[in-house]
Amino acid sequence: MNQTVTFGEVLMRLSPLGNKKFMQSNRLEFYFGGTEVNVAISIANFGGKVRHVSSISDDFIGDTAKSYLRKFGVSTAGIARSKRPLGIYFLEVGAVMRPSAISYNRSHSAFSEITPTMVDWEKSLKRCTWFHWTGITPALCEGGYLTLKEGLILAQKKGVEVSVDPTYRSGLWKYGADPRDTLSNLLQYCTIFIGGINEMNEVLGADYNYSNEDFIEASKHLLKEFPNIKKTFDKIRTPINASWHKIRSRMWNGNEYRETLDLDITHIVDRIGTGDAFAGGLIYGLQHFDDDYKAMEFAAAASALKHTYEGDVNFSSVDEVMSVLDGNTSGRFNR
Repeated sequence: MNQTVTFGEVLMRLSPLGNKKFMQSNRLEFYFGGTEVNVAISIANFGGKVRHVSSISDDFIGDTAKSYLRKFGVSTAGIARSKRPLGIYFLEVGAVMRPSAISYNRSHSAFSEITPTMVDWEKSLKRCTWFHWTGITPALCEGGYLTLKEGLILAQKKGVEVSVDPTYRSGLWKYGADPRDTLSNLLQYCTIFIGGINEMNEVLGADYNYSNEDFIEASKHLLKEFPNIKKTFDKIRTPINASWHKIRSRMWNGNEYRETLDLDITHIVDRIGTGDAFAGGLIYGLQHFDDDYKAMEFAAAASALKHTYEGDVNFSSVDEVMSVLDGNTSGRFNR
């Protein structure tokens, strides 16, 4: 059976109820998430076997976070404990023309002090067939970069498929590392690239635009620059307003370009984690479907469905995603 390993920070999210701003409310809901955590739980909900590697607080909040992961069937055997607190972010959910707003409190979190000595990669990657990471992890701290690199080197030696979502966010790179050099150094170990033109331009030092033709050229450039990468996948979001978006995806697998049709999301419940739902759906699809396009369609439908769930995580099953692909998008009761 395929086993996927994810590596990254576990976060707690705090939000006012509904679409309220913090100044309107004195009651908060909390959820657990984090980019790689969201991918892990999504794959587990599809029936996949997943292990998450991280460092979390050694207190009752950390205990609760571990329990949350285990509830979905995600192994926490690779999670270290720290005396530092769990990272937190605060979210105000927007609506219509008012965008959502996020504020992070993670600079001195449990994950920020992670070091290679805290992770037993040989044990964590045992029986692993797929390893997933994002650009957020090496952006947060040098320890995250060094620990990730050790895992990637071993994964490559073991012949593990490695997917990356570079997720370039300039505001995260605060410890002195050069984003392009750091990401390029890690991309050499990867086989699947999940990202768009912005991410490609960042690692290539290029200025491709968003057209399909430029996506193909940028993908060819990326595959030439990083020969281990075999395929690129891009999720495209077209916002009408904060509550109504369209989702489609496109790919280049070294031989052909394909793209999906738009999926209309006319009432967004929660858009946090939708990119992670795409990545989780794609990983599951590539593991179970002998067809890149079908895997990408599955990923796009999984991402669209995530918009209908509160919290960071996609709770959809394989059957629910396949139902959307079969054209069942009316939301009628299942009886």
